[in-house]
Amino acid sequence: MSDARIIAIDLDERSILKRGADIEQERRVAIFDLLEGNQFAVRGRPGPYRIRLRVEEGRLAIELTDEAGALLDTIRMGLGRFRRPIRDYFLICDSYFKAIRADSTRGIEAIDMARRGQHNAAAELLQECLKDQVEMDFDTARRLFTLLCVLHIKATPAAVDAHAHGPASHAA
Repeated sequence: MSDARIIAIDLDERSILKRGADIEQERRVAIFDLLEGNQFAVRGRPGPYRIRLRVEEGRLAIELTDEAGALLDTIRMGLGRFRRPIRDYFLICDSYFKAIRADSTRGIEAIDMARRGQHNAAAELLQECLKDQVEMDFDTARRLFTLLCVLHIKATPAAVDAHAHGPASHAA
């Protein structure tokens, strides 16, 4: 019987240029929440899974291993479609964190609604891009998008644009 979930997640530190306190907190919360509850089923590969996320040549690589650490697969997905959602999400988050630091309740609710809306749209895009390889619930997609943003900090726009609309693929 397959246990379709992620039991461990790791981000390739070489993919991350820098991260401030806000980004680090978002990363910790996303990983904690993801491991607390997720639905993640890779077609043809029984779970549970340990995954490692990295950016390589403008593509997201999701390395899958089994419980014992044996490599199962690597799913690769072009990041071009995520360039704008990631940029917009970072801009909204920056406004949100500035408003919180200024201790200004004015506008925080509107900014937070925009942030959630952008995050939700990006999670749906992630589900759509990976649908042929991975079945995941919406909350898992949201948390993975957060982690994609953390990884994307290092990716240059040119690297992302080089794979503008490449489909998600997997290599055994």
